[in-house]
Amino acid sequence: MSDDRALVGREPEPEPLLVAHVPPLTASYNNRIRPLLDAVDKLRNLEVMKEGIPLPTLDLPVLESLAGISLPRGDGICTRVPLIMRLQGRRPADSPELHLEFNGKIVKVDDEDHVSAAIVSATDEIAGSSKGISNAPLTLVVKKDGVPDLTMIDLPGITRVPVHGQPENISEQILAMIMEYIRPEESIILNVVSATIDFPVCESIRMSQMVDQTGKRTLVVVTKADKAPEGLLEKVTANDVNIGLGYVCIRNRIGDESYEEARLEEAKLFETHPLLCKIDKSIVDVPVLAQKLTQIQATIMAQCLPEIVRSIDDKLNAKVAELESIPKKLSSVEEAVMAFVQIMGSAKESLRKVLLGSEFDEYPDDKDMHCATRLVEMLNHYADELRTESKRWSNFLFNEIEVLKEAKGIGLPDFLTRTAFLTLLQRKVEGILSKQPSLGVRVWDYIETVNYPQLQSLTRRAASNLIRKMKGKTINKMMKILEMEKLTDYTCNPEYLLQRNMLMTQEGRFMEAIHLGYANEVVLQGIGTVHLVELREQKQLVWEAFDLSVRMTVYWKIVVSRFVDSMALHLRFSVHNLVNKEMEKEIGGELIGPNDSGRINRMLEEVPEVAAKREELNRSVELLRESAEVVAKIMDRIATNGNYNN
Repeated sequence: MSDDRALVGREPEPEPLLVAHVPPLTASYNNRIRPLLDAVDKLRNLEVMKEGIPLPTLDLPVLESLAGISLPRGDGICTRVPLIMRLQGRRPADSPELHLEFNGKIVKVDDEDHVSAAIVSATDEIAGSSKGISNAPLTLVVKKDGVPDLTMIDLPGITRVPVHGQPENISEQILAMIMEYIRPEESIILNVVSATIDFPVCESIRMSQMVDQTGKRTLVVVTKADKAPEGLLEKVTANDVNIGLGYVCIRNRIGDESYEEARLEEAKLFETHPLLCKIDKSIVDVPVLAQKLTQIQATIMAQCLPEIVRSIDDKLNAKVAELESIPKKLSSVEEAVMAFVQIMGSAKESLRKVLLGSEFDEYPDDKDMHCATRLVEMLNHYADELRTESKRWSNFLFNEIEVLKEAKGIGLPDFLTRTAFLTLLQRKVEGILSKQPSLGVRVWDYIETVNYPQLQSLTRRAASNLIRKMKGKTINKMMKILEMEKLTDYTCNPEYLLQRNMLMTQEGRFMEAIHLGYANEVVLQGIGTVHLVELREQKQLVWEAFDLSVRMTVYWKIVVSRFVDSMALHLRFSVHNLVNKEMEKEIGGELIGPNDSGRINRMLEEVPEVAAKREELNRSVELLRESAEVVAKIMDRIATNGNYNN
């Protein structure tokens, strides 16, 4: 593996990172820092990050030297999942405790010698037994004497060429995972690089610079100091690559050295080597690294706390508001009845706006919900249809002549019978009855298709049933009006005589054209162009037919207007009753009707999706409140004892 893979993976060279028992931090240091680290660990244990709350982390290779525990190593990728290591110092008298957390379970590890095998087994369970990777994390908790208080994340090392068993895009997967973890501002990036390479061309450092251009959260650990001591002092002091948190140089454990032996050899190396001894002691050896990392992590955590507090408060307020927006769970019949009353009150008010008024505040951009306007449009369109249809029927005077022939009886030859007029009127009315769908059907079909979010699922069926009933009543009302129009020819509208007399003034000119034959067509005001050739063959009935046609033309306009006006009044009245009377009655009967007294009790049964959502929100609210208490305590401690930056 090349040294460029050192950003997030342990170096797999034969000389692993070394560990000696790091002396415990001073009591005062632990008293100030340990509570802060414990608080953040509590937030992690609460899984507050699942709520979108970022927590500070160290994104770095898992340094065996910090934990004093051997981890998996070998050819290829050893770390195939994000490996989170939580180190917690213990009193010397306490025996070490080790366990793994993954896939929602905890697996105890018997002793340090079995840690490596346990990690391999857990990794196979998470990412499969091949050499692929997974974003699902694996947590190793180490509680033992001598380890610093740290939480670190070890990620797969950068690789360019897939080996057998790895997907072709393994490089892209690893780079994406690395960027996901090092991009957050709360993350501290630890680059582990070999002293043998040129720092400015190291790919791992270039990656960290992409997300941390100022270097304020990047630290470099230089391994193999004993392999390339020449020029190392200049590398770590010149800082050509802008590492804000500085450098720490260490020596790897060699062969079968114990961790204690390795630390002694490390100390000896930096004390006696003619070149390495010149490096400042504040940036060499593993104990210094442990203390530096602990201090950096505590400082970053303290800096992040205000933002964590704000994020928790924002998330908590949002979750509480969402929880309160869910309809209250009903626990008694009395509550169900009160809820029904409230639902009906809200529904009636909203339906009043939608169906009866011209208030569009609830649906300003949805024209289908502007029902009053749409109903007026439907009425006007229907009236235009009837008037246009009457013109289509007009084969001028031929229908009238036909009716007059059939209506002739014993009497004066110039007497216009009422029977002929009623026959024509009835034909026109029948034409309305034969048109489908009728105005009433169209209106109620439209009302039924409008989406009413105010009506709960409980009331939708009752509303649909009611609309069907109202549709039937409207059709019956229309039939009665038209039947009455068929039986009686009457109007008190003064427009009838005015319009009839105006049209009759053209009678002389029309009859002259018929009898004298000087033209084959004539244009009559209010009637249009009339062809005369065929009419001359019916001269004896033309005069009566003309009079009958004029009367019917004027009267039919009044019939159409009267019919549409009556239907408009009826529909308005029906919709008013639907909103203010019938809806409540229908839904009440649906809920507490004599055939099913248990329906009201079904209001107490919460929809499964709503129940699941309520449970999820309650869990989130409880978690966030507990998290807020954890952060509040540590903030109080900071306020009392001062900040954690010193």
